[in-house]
Amino acid sequence: MDASTMDFWQRHSIEFLEMAFRTDKREVPLKPDGRGRKTGACGDTVEIFLVLDNDTIRSASFETDGCLHTVASANTVIHLVEGRTLDEAWEVTPGDVIGFLKTLPKSQHHCAELAVGALYLALADARESRKNPLKRIYGSR
Repeated sequence: MDASTMDFWQRHSIEFLEMAFRTDKREVPLKPDGRGRKTGACGDTVEIFLVLDNDTIRSASFETDGCLHTVASANTVIHLVEGRTLDEAWEVTPGDVIGFLKTLPKSQHHCAELAVGALYLALADARESRKNPLKRIYGSR
């Protein structure tokens, strides 16, 4: 391992590393109750999917074409919202993501904003789906 590789592993928190390399939440559910897609100024796109059990987020997942910082941010959003109510999930902020990851570089804080923005769109879509049950049957796209 060269010095720059060692430096990468040394300078990041265990939370950041776990979220950056976690893959079990990268999936698209067949019929999500809510989905939100956002593209950042950097060109990265995050799409968040929510599956509900009444008012609780039973499972959440995501897809992205983004960098490692975007993956870490999206995984953190999923980690923070699973098992929470929709109202509680609305309280998640980019600051929560940055705080959880501990070592997300300041130059990459926009990745946390991107992931949380996609979450907010998914939450709004879930709320709309609850008002219009046909949307759940036929999907949002």
